[in-house]
Amino acid sequence: MRKLLSLAAAVLLTGCAVGPDYDRPATELPEDWPEHDLFTGEDGEDWRSWWAQFDDPVLEDLVERALDENLDIRLQAQRVREAHARLGLAEAERMPTVDAQAEAARERQPEATSPLPEAAGTGNLFSVSGVLGYEVDLWGRLERQRETAEAMLEESAFSRDAVRLNVAADVVTTYVNLRAAEEQLAIARETAASRERGLELEEVRYQEGEADSLALRQARSELATTRAQIPPLREQVLTLESALAMLVGAEPGEFLEELDFGDRSLRELALPDGAPEEAPAEILRRRPDIRAAEAGLIASTAEIGVAEADRLPRISLNALLGTAALDADDLFTGPAETWRLGASVGGPLFDFGRGSARVDTAEALREQAETQYNITITAAFREIRDALVLYETSDERINALRDQVEAVEETREIAQIQYDEGLTGLLQLLDAERALLEARLGEVEATRDRLNATATLFKALGGGWGEEAVHRAGDLERSDRHR
Repeated sequence: MRKLLSLAAAVLLTGCAVGPDYDRPATELPEDWPEHDLFTGEDGEDWRSWWAQFDDPVLEDLVERALDENLDIRLQAQRVREAHARLGLAEAERMPTVDAQAEAARERQPEATSPLPEAAGTGNLFSVSGVLGYEVDLWGRLERQRETAEAMLEESAFSRDAVRLNVAADVVTTYVNLRAAEEQLAIARETAASRERGLELEEVRYQEGEADSLALRQARSELATTRAQIPPLREQVLTLESALAMLVGAEPGEFLEELDFGDRSLRELALPDGAPEEAPAEILRRRPDIRAAEAGLIASTAEIGVAEADRLPRISLNALLGTAALDADDLFTGPAETWRLGASVGGPLFDFGRGSARVDTAEALREQAETQYNITITAAFREIRDALVLYETSDERINALRDQVEAVEETREIAQIQYDEGLTGLLQLLDAERALLEARLGEVEATRDRLNATATLFKALGGGWGEEAVHRAGDLERSDRHR
């Protein structure tokens, strides 16, 4: 047995894995970021929990809850466990198999088929044996299968991280949209209440002959216009509440009872003022979707080796050690000992192109995986550039709208004073109030867009940066040959 195992080890060590080794494709990506004041290099900390940068405890709790309860994330985690099991199977396939069997039989040997007449008759046969089987991985087929399973595990893990990143970003943007809709609803209701009071005052003035019917009708029209804005905003609030509840894995009714934003407004949420001085290519390769695409490319590369090895002969070693006797009491005695050593070689001789077609299929799948990898990288860099543009333009827009709100508020105050003193009519005051309402609603919208642009930028960067910005299942470390 020792000689057999030594021979197997020698044959295995002299074997070689067929098929191509993985080599990361070269990508033409710029090494410098587009000029932008966000990338100052002043803050190089690990922003893995990037949503904490908004400094909102309610938002942090919602994101953490979503990461624990979201069904899409749960499904991806289950797929990771499946990939773990497949890797365990692939690793076990490289090990010998040891089987045990016991048999008891009673049979009659006919005299017509017995070479010796005295051997004919009825008798018992008892046996207990252990069987060892081992496939010599001469061409690296089993090793390539293990590489495929390992890469598929990494692909599942990074796909899970990509889903986590998307869910976190969806929670942030839905939360911001909900807060903005509620603020806009509050502004519309406040404006409607103010115009109701104005209409009451105008009706009194009209009855006393101090206002004409046109001003009265205009006041009623402005009140009706403002009231008409309330139902769509309220509908938007309810829809966003349901969407947020679904993201965090809660029932809408239960979720609404727990939801409490406090007194903070959107303007009080913090915004980042710096990012690391790392090359785009390095951060892009940390994005989980890119890492998942690369893992798929590694798996498809290894599958070529599996297909090529399937065309070559397989060498299997087997051994049996046991005991057999006609009487159960004689088992495990010296005369009952039995053993067998053997080897077999088998492989396709004429398969009429089946093996070649499998290799061609594997190579075509590998080409598709490489193209998908390049598409993912290109799309990721475009997302970052677009996110930077959105971040910058939203910043410019919110600053302009805040200046507009201040100017319109001053105009409205002057119009109110002049109206109270009888120096101007109601129409001028209503115009100023209408402009203020639009400016306040626009400022909330711009604040929302600014925060969503920040979340989009974080998402485009892979959720954070640092030594390692993605979570992996277990301690998966890719071997040096993959690099």
